[in-house]
Amino acid sequence: MLSVQDNEILCRVGAGTPMGDLMRQYWIPALRADELPVGDGPPLRIKLLGEELIAFRTTSGAVGIIQNACPHRGASMFFGRNEEDGLRCVYHGWKFDVTGACVDMPSEPAESNFKNKVHTPAYPCLEKNGIVWTYMGPRETPPPLPDFECNLVGEGVVRSMLTMRECNYMQALEGDIDTSHLAFLHLGANKWEEQEPGSFEYYALRDRAPRYDVIDAPFGTSYGAYRPAEDDTYYWRVAHFLFPFYTMIPSGKLGEQILVRAWVPLDDEHTMYWGMMIRFEADSPRVLRDQPRPAQRDNGLVPNTTGSLGRFRLRQNAANDYEIDREKQAKGINFTGLDNVPLEDQAITESMGPIYRRNQEHLGTSDVMIIRTRRRLINAARAFRETGTIPPGVDNPEWYRVRSGGIILPRSADWIEATRPLREPSVPAGEPIMQRAV
Repeated sequence: MLSVQDNEILCRVGAGTPMGDLMRQYWIPALRADELPVGDGPPLRIKLLGEELIAFRTTSGAVGIIQNACPHRGASMFFGRNEEDGLRCVYHGWKFDVTGACVDMPSEPAESNFKNKVHTPAYPCLEKNGIVWTYMGPRETPPPLPDFECNLVGEGVVRSMLTMRECNYMQALEGDIDTSHLAFLHLGANKWEEQEPGSFEYYALRDRAPRYDVIDAPFGTSYGAYRPAEDDTYYWRVAHFLFPFYTMIPSGKLGEQILVRAWVPLDDEHTMYWGMMIRFEADSPRVLRDQPRPAQRDNGLVPNTTGSLGRFRLRQNAANDYEIDREKQAKGINFTGLDNVPLEDQAITESMGPIYRRNQEHLGTSDVMIIRTRRRLINAARAFRETGTIPPGVDNPEWYRVRSGGIILPRSADWIEATRPLREPSVPAGEPIMQRAV
């Protein structure tokens, strides 16, 4: 269990907190590019790391993210006029460009140079593969974007999905690095005897208590969770946590699955889930789709509101008990009575409350990846606060070139060495490997 003090370090992300300052060293996925579809379109309220912000696309197509409050008298820039490459406050006409510079101050005399002295907080943005990234840190020249494969491929092949969770980012993230819950929360009603022999699901259900080997990695932490497969093999699930809030889950074949998930803190009690993946042609897993990205699928979302916490919210939520079907649960149609895997994860992590008090926990051997990851984050935040040590991966984008997934290995194999070529994206996707997918 964590101490109360360590839990505060882990969970609090506002400016001036150890974890908040750590996260500001990295580029952060802020919004989908199609949320600002046209230049001079309506501004968008967003929230990141506890800050109320306004995003807008200028006449020339650049994206800006600035402070919500106009630096003059504090009026919200959401009501501003987006025109001629800047956002103009409607209270007194002050206008700001994407750098935060005041470029027009019509309420002051023509001879005044006061506008040259006014600047609103603004964060640089990069648009890549349909995602707008922002850097909220102190560097004049931001670090490079992480080398996720989704950032390395051409336009049109990356799919991104968003959903807001009403809980602390770490509660949501920890579900991704807890592989043992798969056989209960998601597959609890399934029987191993009814699965295809030799499939990943067959092995996962035949032994619902995986053993773990957890290691520190340059980018964060990794685990190899293994179960008996055949007499001379193990089924391994290999997955990662990557600084500061990314995960790669083991839902497909190791070496072929290309995805990353982000758990972006909007504030201490709200998180935006990002699922980013590269899509393949159905008939050839080695060929990337050469067509436009699909629009955000419904997935049970209610219409967005204009509030900073009003984007990508589920219809099934705590207020309606996630529309749990007790009859399906009682009859064993599914284990939880909830509609789907993402909803199961959402309901459980939100049910812990906005910020769970981890000094109440009783952790077992299946929690070793969670324990190691928490410690890595807390230690990195403390090191940055106390000695200025740059957090892992900020200046090493190549560390993010990694894959996750499942694999069958001989029992005598060292999983770290045996999977190394498949965990590195230099291996072509679709290369024949010895395991079978679920």
